[in-house]
Amino acid sequence: MNFVELPKIELHCHLDGSLRSETIIDIAKREDINIPSYNIEEIQREITAPLECESLDEYLEKFAIPNLVMQSKESLRRISFELFEDAAKENVKYMEVRFAPLLHTQRGLDVEEIIQSVLDGMKKAENKYDIKGNIILSCMRTMSVESAFDVVERGAKFLGKGVVAIDLCASEEEGFCEKFIEPIKLAKEYGYRVTIHAGETGIGKNVLEAIELLGAERIGHGVFIKDCDEAYRIVRKQQVVLEMCPTSNVQTKAVNNYHEHPIYHFHKDGIKVTINTDNRTVSATNMANECNIVFKEFNISFEDYKQIYLNSVEACFADLETKTMLKKYMHRK
Repeated sequence: MNFVELPKIELHCHLDGSLRSETIIDIAKREDINIPSYNIEEIQREITAPLECESLDEYLEKFAIPNLVMQSKESLRRISFELFEDAAKENVKYMEVRFAPLLHTQRGLDVEEIIQSVLDGMKKAENKYDIKGNIILSCMRTMSVESAFDVVERGAKFLGKGVVAIDLCASEEEGFCEKFIEPIKLAKEYGYRVTIHAGETGIGKNVLEAIELLGAERIGHGVFIKDCDEAYRIVRKQQVVLEMCPTSNVQTKAVNNYHEHPIYHFHKDGIKVTINTDNRTVSATNMANECNIVFKEFNISFEDYKQIYLNSVEACFADLETKTMLKKYMHRK
């Protein structure tokens, strides 16, 4: 299968993990930001995680340099535009990009300016390319509950204008869901959809709690439901969609290698899975590459791919008009 030519949908992609190396260098020079090198190969090495990462925490260290150059409206607009541009060029027809606004306040921007800048970049790409997008606001689990309320409150004015959902991300500790029940409850009252990073680092029970306590409609990763029968059952029964990211999961040691990844077993057992990059730069990947990995390791058929694509259409947080359009791309095949 030629995955470059096939239509694709991506539901789990982090803005700050998907910068072009040359853009990092260019912004650093323009804005007088100190970075370790101005050599593209060296920066590439600094911001790309090896397949032999020790853990999720080591993987997350690769976001430090990108965040240095994501502190102005111009840079946020540019980085957002370029991510959607890159995705459009590999036939991604719809993409949900997530980012944590509070990581971009270091040089005085407020949350509203940050969100608007990312939306502006996305809309510029939508006008230029055959791609549609939406934005997911991430709250950092390493920050306070008050900070999550802050993101929920200040992002609410952008609902219906490109912001669609709320997310919890960063290092995963057991039982994190309980701490964030109230801000996520408020988010749902405002009209945010809910996707939660859970079950990425050996704690399947976190997936169960993300669904039961936070009302998660989708789960970022969810690999470790394989070790938690109750979480597995509820994901399958309630058809909670898993946003799976094969390369990232090998890097963070959620799985030892691609062949051990549970994505195909889950798919065949009636769990709704989707294929995603997580972070295009940090994982040195794109959607065609992730699809090729799944094809190579599990010999998926075109019917399998079509089902995964349609799972993504149903699970995306887009409006009905966009979903109808996305289905048509696959039916032309």
